[in-house]
Amino acid sequence: MLELTIRKMELSDIDQVMEVERASFTTPWSREIFLQEIVENQHAHYFVMLIEKKVVGYVGMWIVIDDAQITNIAILPALRGNKFGEKLFRFTLQQAIGMGVKRLSLEVRASNTIAQRLYRKFGLVPGGIRKNYYKDDNEDAIVMWVNLV
Repeated sequence: MLELTIRKMELSDIDQVMEVERASFTTPWSREIFLQEIVENQHAHYFVMLIEKKVVGYVGMWIVIDDAQITNIAILPALRGNKFGEKLFRFTLQQAIGMGVKRLSLEVRASNTIAQRLYRKFGLVPGGIRKNYYKDDNEDAIVMWVNLV
């Protein structure tokens, strides 16, 4: 059985997080953005998923008062389809609830039906559209949200 761990992201994780980021997104965040999120953003909470001590996924969220916004979530493409994203998202929801969050939202590409299906499993529903949200191809984002209490 593989050792799977989810824990708070540390500065030493950023290089491996960047591997997941570059493999997952056409316009990846920079190393500096992750550094700023971890060190300077008091609202940011980032977690990594490790298998045998290697980062295979991560998630970030901002919490302001009792609202949470998922900033990003990614699993290495080679490992998708193994319910790792579901485990990471469940963990994130548990963390949010433990921090007093009442509502959680995120944006997801209109074409990313696999992610939308995952979010619906956890009660998220579409709440709106952000036209031309993604700058790489002007794709719309669907805003999804859920009340946690």
